[in-house]
Amino acid sequence: MSTLRETYIVATEKTAPIEREAVTRAFESDDVTLVFDEEGVLFSVRADSSRVEVKFESRFEPLGWTPDLLSGTPELREKLKEARGFYRVSFEPGQPQPSVAVFEALWTVRLLVELVEGVAIDVTAFKLHSPQDIEEITELDFDIRDHVTIHAIEFGEGGRMWVHTHGLSKFKSPEVEMFAIAEDDLPAAETFFHELCTDLSFGQGPQVRQVVSTSVGRAFTLVPAEEGRTTLYGNSDPEAFEGHESTFLTVVTDEGKHAMGEILVHYRDRFEEESEAEARSLQQMAERLLSSFKARFQRRGLMEPLTFQVRAPFEVHPDGEKGEVSEELLWVEVVQWDEGSLLGRLVDGGQSSTEWRKGSHVEVDDSQVNALGLSREGRTLDPEEMEALLQAERPA
Repeated sequence: MSTLRETYIVATEKTAPIEREAVTRAFESDDVTLVFDEEGVLFSVRADSSRVEVKFESRFEPLGWTPDLLSGTPELREKLKEARGFYRVSFEPGQPQPSVAVFEALWTVRLLVELVEGVAIDVTAFKLHSPQDIEEITELDFDIRDHVTIHAIEFGEGGRMWVHTHGLSKFKSPEVEMFAIAEDDLPAAETFFHELCTDLSFGQGPQVRQVVSTSVGRAFTLVPAEEGRTTLYGNSDPEAFEGHESTFLTVVTDEGKHAMGEILVHYRDRFEEESEAEARSLQQMAERLLSSFKARFQRRGLMEPLTFQVRAPFEVHPDGEKGEVSEELLWVEVVQWDEGSLLGRLVDGGQSSTEWRKGSHVEVDDSQVNALGLSREGRTLDPEEMEALLQAERPA
């Protein structure tokens, strides 16, 4: 029985598959072997401990996906509607390691979208990706939001939500879920899931019924859904989970309860808006210390354990390029600093979208900097320590 799972689809308007010679040139590598002429398979990409299989089909009718179920820009949805040729990419989840298996499949997807004009679909997470998305996912730091969709549905009385994931299955992991979440706690629940899903995607997540602590010290455990759902108040509707037939693990407290408010309390703090006074104080400090900060960066030692970071506003388009524009304040690790601007890499990606991904290289004008950060040997200095260090090391 085949253990390969179809996880990605590359959709294009062309109804004929790419020719063998083009595939061979694109996949030319000492690390992989291309195999053709397998029944029902366009080609497969084989390495020592993995295999990625690509099948092709053309259709006179659209693929049949409902655009509303897919996350992606309107432009990508339109491309999907026009598509008539489909490359179906399958691999064995977990082999040789969960995240490695996914990225080997993604490299196959990347080469396909470079050969044909189209859009990539993550079947497990209901996500649409452009060729640029795929390139960034394979090149930049790992961001679980590229691979997993977090879905919230009203469940039960009182407006409480059932929050669950789609996409973990490609890492050979059950999906995870949480119940009785207040709408105001959805951002905190998503952040908690981002941490948990990242661990699971690398095969380092907690074992079933193992009591573990979050990054902020609150205890929880994972239990099989058929066990965790039995204690839900009002869980009598047999159709409540229709369309969600994946294997799930339920997050509960260490006492087996669905009272998740205490676990999420510290995650809420991350979404508290900065007060005007706090923003003004950070801005004034940045204006006062920017010259010293910049000068200290430029005379840093090659092996010196100092990390220089600045914060600046970045435009984001959560609903696509034609949607409403908002702004996020993101931290950038400085790599190079010229006369009036700096080059750096994003310390964390944007919260509202993956438009600005963690690890992306960006350019920031000096005038945009509204906060400064300095770390020594991995420890972030508080404002007083930073200012004292910069003032003490000013050249005579």
